[in-house]
Amino acid sequence: MDILETHAYDRRQRRNLSCALLFSLLPFFLATAAYFYLWTPNSPASIVSAGVKSAPILLLAVVVLYWNGGQSVLGVVGGLLFSAVGDVCLIWPELFIHGMGAFAVAHLLYSVAFLSARYAPNSSSSWIRFLYLILFMIGGSFYVYIYPFLRKAPDSDALVPAVGVYAILITLMGTLAVRTRHPATLFGSLFFMVSDLMLALQVFKAIAPLQHGNSVIMVTYYLAQLLIAVGDVKAVDDTDDFSKWKRS
Repeated sequence: MDILETHAYDRRQRRNLSCALLFSLLPFFLATAAYFYLWTPNSPASIVSAGVKSAPILLLAVVVLYWNGGQSVLGVVGGLLFSAVGDVCLIWPELFIHGMGAFAVAHLLYSVAFLSARYAPNSSSSWIRFLYLILFMIGGSFYVYIYPFLRKAPDSDALVPAVGVYAILITLMGTLAVRTRHPATLFGSLFFMVSDLMLALQVFKAIAPLQHGNSVIMVTYYLAQLLIAVGDVKAVDDTDDFSKWKRS
């Protein structure tokens, strides 16, 4: 009977956590809605547009910091903050490389987080290793495909190696997300890769302009960051529950 009561209590606690987490994410959803409401294809670059674009990510950083405290600063919180810097830089085309550098740091911080003890997988399997191979093949194939378009860019001497390094870092981040076996973390990282792939194809004119290209990029991007943030909160909560179980 005690075991049944304990399981029932744990289920109530998890429901309460999910409801509280959803409530704390309301500002993020409102800021995201504001971005899509205010954004227009020909919007001029400005401080206001930079603030509107980066606000949802900054709000996600606040949520993760509130739930996890300082243990996520050099992980997902730091990654979100550098992502916000990247968002601001990408408002101005001349700061594209700076924005890519900020996102590269974000991927490094996410990778560090995914290697931490709270994300440690129980075991490895052949299908996980197969996914590793698939992701690296996708990353490598994408760079080979986009390389000729990078060579045509005005600042190709800087872009060719920079995009190569970036492709390695985001593929590494995605691979480590697969390793965690946390669904939110895994899908968040994959959506991030899709968003960046679409962005690169459009920026370097590797495909014809899509009518709703920016919408696809930003929907997958905000969804990716949301899932990574929620995954980090859940990972810490699962670790705390496990620690309590060991002490009991």
